[in-house]
Amino acid sequence: MRTGEAGAEPGGRVTITEIARQAGVSVPTVSRVVNGRSDVSPRTRARVEELLQRYGYRRRPAAPGTRAALLDLVFHDLDSPWAVEIIRGVEEVAQAEGVGTVVSAIHGRSGAARDWMRNLRARASDGVILVTSALDTVLHDELRALGVPLVVVDPTGSPALEAPTIGAANWSGGLAATEHLLSLGHRRIGLIAGPPRLLCSRARFDGYRAALEGAGLPLDESLVVPGDFHPESGFAGCEKLLDLPEPPTAIFAASDQMALGAIEALRRRGLRVPEDMSLVGFDDLPEVRWSAPPLTTIRQPLSEMGKLAVRTILKLTRNEPPDSPRVELGTELVVRSSTAPPTAP
Repeated sequence: MRTGEAGAEPGGRVTITEIARQAGVSVPTVSRVVNGRSDVSPRTRARVEELLQRYGYRRRPAAPGTRAALLDLVFHDLDSPWAVEIIRGVEEVAQAEGVGTVVSAIHGRSGAARDWMRNLRARASDGVILVTSALDTVLHDELRALGVPLVVVDPTGSPALEAPTIGAANWSGGLAATEHLLSLGHRRIGLIAGPPRLLCSRARFDGYRAALEGAGLPLDESLVVPGDFHPESGFAGCEKLLDLPEPPTAIFAASDQMALGAIEALRRRGLRVPEDMSLVGFDDLPEVRWSAPPLTTIRQPLSEMGKLAVRTILKLTRNEPPDSPRVELGTELVVRSSTAPPTAP
């Protein structure tokens, strides 16, 4: 369709009228699909959605000063306590602004990401906050084509999308955790690392390595074991470190959940924290202050990241630029009872 034809706006942007004509339905029917109404037959909805996707149609941008009415908050999964902390921050700001939120998880179910994308098009969400790296390239392209305002929150690493990102200072957190253990006199410090495909994992590992180099210590690859941020991998990783001919005297676990798994592995071996092994985590989840012993950790501002994500989305819906295309909030060492100087042999 050429610019200036009936049903097209100046600049060639397709209109609901043209979508309706090609679908063979009324304009109100297309409007009901765009707004996520349920009173449309499945066959008609599928035909209209296919045309909406083909033309990259989305609703006219909100006028300056108006507020978004609905935001999508999308996680890779919801089985991690840090997801709850991000939701807490998102909901606090969204409720204050009168904005609704739809929370989705796209891991573990075949076609879940595509189901979410289809639902996103149907309800015409005003903005998307992504906390996942699980979208494939095709879905990246569809998001771009829809033109929905997008912000990426990346405690687990950001997708390859041209969008504002909000993260935490993972490198300096890894540095601070390791430097704390070095300051106590530890020289053999194990690392239970996160998945290497994730940016945050690599940054925490690089901070650990930088701290060792700063202390004049070489990186001992045998002291670095893989994990996936979940307790089971912390348990398994700690077991590997304890089975070394010369085990470490301290462990930096790159997530609190892995640190809790490590505590259980130590308990089953009859070892005490911190008397026999010092331990540092990463995240400062609420439960770790009640672990036995309370966990020394790196505080990641998860709730604040969620709050800032909503504020950034609201700016984008008003056609205002974000304060920065990349925001990195500070991390902080929180010292509790799980670290102490190494016991003399």
